Amino acid sequence: MDGLTIQVTSVTITTPDPRALAAFYSRLLSQPVTTEEGPRPGAPPTDGWAQIRPIIGPTLNFEYEAEWTPPQWPSRPGTQHATQHLDIHVNNLEAAVNHALASGATLANHQPQTDVRVLLDPAGHPFCLFT
Repeated sequence: MDGLTIQVTSVTITTPDPRALAAFYSRLLSQPVTTEEGPRPGAPPTDGWAQIRPIIGPTLNFEYEAEWTPPQWPSRPGTQHATQHLDIHVNNLEAAVNHALASGATLANHQPQTDVRVLLDPAGHPFCLFT
């Protein structure tokens, strides 16, 4: 890899309402939405794009998906599977869960670990809070 540099700089999350999901993650992460674009001509009102670009960590892009099917957690045969999720480190799990719930997340029914909490964002993507 003579001099080759490879670096992940962003994660793109598809959703039926990118600006609303960006607003949720802005509340959750206490980071501002740095870029927003409204619907394209002739597109539904929820079409668009948004971005959160933190000082540290990867940029989060939120992109419109017209054929959105929320993933199932935990996955079940014949259903839409979550192909990735965000892992978010916190210093106080109980306080972070309460903050996430107040921001608009829901607690997943299935919790596989005692030191991790799986939550669902408003579009149904699972994400994990851990200490």
